Amino acid sequence: MVASPFLSLAAMAATASAAFECTRDYLQDTVDKYIDMQVTGQHDRFENLAYTMVYLENNKTSSILSGMPAYPIVVAANRSSLDTTQCKTFTELIVTDPMHPYVVHTQMSLDEEGNVKLIDSLVTDKGDWAFNATGYLYWSSQESWAPIPAANRMSRAAIQAAGDAYADRCNDTSVDVPFGTPCARLEGGAYTGRGNLSANTCNIGGLPSNTPLTNRRYVVDEVMGTVDIFLGFTGLDRTRPTEGTPDSHWFRVEDGKIRYIHTVSACFTDGCGMNGTGPPPMRFTL
Repeated sequence: MVASPFLSLAAMAATASAAFECTRDYLQDTVDKYIDMQVTGQHDRFENLAYTMVYLENNKTSSILSGMPAYPIVVAANRSSLDTTQCKTFTELIVTDPMHPYVVHTQMSLDEEGNVKLIDSLVTDKGDWAFNATGYLYWSSQESWAPIPAANRMSRAAIQAAGDAYADRCNDTSVDVPFGTPCARLEGGAYTGRGNLSANTCNIGGLPSNTPLTNRRYVVDEVMGTVDIFLGFTGLDRTRPTEGTPDSHWFRVEDGKIRYIHTVSACFTDGCGMNGTGPPPMRFTL
């Protein structure tokens, strides 16, 4: 009896699927391919893109052939988080090229065979919330994001809870956010850290109230003690108050306390309405 070629192909696919293990090394290799695509503008060197891969840019369906990945950029700095449980990655890219500076936050999701099925990027530049790529690079370079010692690592649930507490506090002022001391918040390029860095705090007010942060998508990395949350920041831009501004909040959590926060927000209008376009925006104090 001759075996059906279709059954053989199905068996091979099942074996390949079963053999795939979502490891940190595999995710890091995937991140490296993503960064190479951004630096070179050559998507064909990113060989583990799924045939049905979706590319989102600021929450809108786009294409790696016409969106930001299609054009080479000079990346001044990058950091990433690797989530082996969800098989997802998060990458922060800082571009200080005076011709066109950017700060980009990207979440990637992989399928059961290890192919990238979704690249979800928030691309911020001039006119976005507090944007200053040079300042972003400077302050980020002063921070230490080394791996958490194994004995001190928290569960992914505890790390995510710290980020969710911050996001929940924007809607409910009774929520207790586990800010550490020191703690510093970097938004677009503006920084809360000043002077005596060991005494800095993120508990300085300025957070909104009655502002739901919706549609949250997470990347959690227990080794790095980080959680990135993509979300819709409702009310940030008063020109479109009910539509959530595309936003990313990346938290570093140490010993149960928030140590660093990096945020980018892709405004609907120039400066999220701060620059005289549209109604007055919500006021947040860094």
